[in-house]
Amino acid sequence: MRDTVIRELVNLAKEDKNIELITGDLGFGVLRPYWESVPNQFINAGIAEQNLTGVAAGMALEGKTVFTYSIANFPTLRCLEQIRNDCAYHKVNVNVICVGGGYVYGALGMSHHATEDIACLRALPEVAVICPGDPIEAGLAVRAIAKSGGTTYLRLGRGGEKRINTSLTDFVIGKAYQIRKAKDFSKKAAVFSTGAILEETALACDMLEELGIGVEQYSFPTVKPIDRETIADVARRFDHIFTVEEHNIVGGFGSAVAETVAELGERVKLHRLGINDFYCAEVGTQAYLRDVVGISARRIVESVGKAFE
Repeated sequence: MRDTVIRELVNLAKEDKNIELITGDLGFGVLRPYWESVPNQFINAGIAEQNLTGVAAGMALEGKTVFTYSIANFPTLRCLEQIRNDCAYHKVNVNVICVGGGYVYGALGMSHHATEDIACLRALPEVAVICPGDPIEAGLAVRAIAKSGGTTYLRLGRGGEKRINTSLTDFVIGKAYQIRKAKDFSKKAAVFSTGAILEETALACDMLEELGIGVEQYSFPTVKPIDRETIADVARRFDHIFTVEEHNIVGGFGSAVAETVAELGERVKLHRLGINDFYCAEVGTQAYLRDVVGISARRIVESVGKAFE
């Protein structure tokens, strides 16, 4: 996913000399193709994310389209005040890239877990929150946000994610995308996910269909603005909606869907699957931690199955 994003940024930067990329002294193996291709449109600001964001805002005020890049929660939580005061308030074109959303850096412990970032960034007025589910969504999202103006948060996985969204050719900010239609079983549910947990969710949906549960699956690469039209349509047709996110269920994707469902007044039952408002003290791989907190494919199947008992 991150390699796809950098390839797209290289292409965009070659097309537009106003595009700038600023890193916080990391990602050199991934970013090397960028600085070798457009060295005059690249800055290493050092391990100083607050300063990095202030520099990005200043450049954007002078007409640049700026992307900042760092891992896990460092380009977000560490410099939230600068994103709020310098970028969002002035509506400048700064696009904050977080690589390592969720438990990608699980082996490095809680300080490198990004599990509150969606909630924090979507609370900032006029900030778009984009969480692609696979490399296709990620590559198209970069092009969309480069043209959108304003401040955007782009939350990525790490690398090696499989292509799941096979039909997507154009990315629209604020739109969800259907991955599969529900088979004609007596038991049916809709499953929504955001971010790189899409691969795990797709596997869970395969397993649910084998168990005789029809699943209509959607990827929501945009958390804010949320696709109210899709949520409304699904809420009218299904008795159960499950949201899946590699993030705290408080204030995250599931909360955004819950807010919409509550305002619609539909009788659909909403189930939020994510991190149940705690910090994970376990150390291990991303796959291991997903299972610990209940969002591995196996645990998703268990949660959906319980709703039909």
